Amino acid sequence: MSDTGQPWTIETICETLGDPTLTKKFLGEFNTARVDQLIPTFEKWASRAARIQAAEQRGRELAATDDRGEELPGEWVDRTEWVQQEAARIRAERGAA
Repeated sequence: MSDTGQPWTIETICETLGDPTLTKKFLGEFNTARVDQLIPTFEKWASRAARIQAAEQRGRELAATDDRGEELPGEWVDRTEWVQQEAARIRAERGAA
């Protein structure tokens, strides 16, 4: 069910995906699915949409916590150095190609 409490529809899945590329992929998969695969395809994308909604809600909750000046829950790991190393590695690989 969507966060409105209503069952998922093709329209609500598209709206929730919020990205034209994802929406196009969903509609493409759904429109080309065999009859016996319509329900599993729909359920797969409804599940993805539900996870997106949950992540958006969690983000709103964390933003509100931060806005109030409260400490964010959970253990936060600084991954800046790792990201920089990965970026350097990828740039080096591209240069070697």
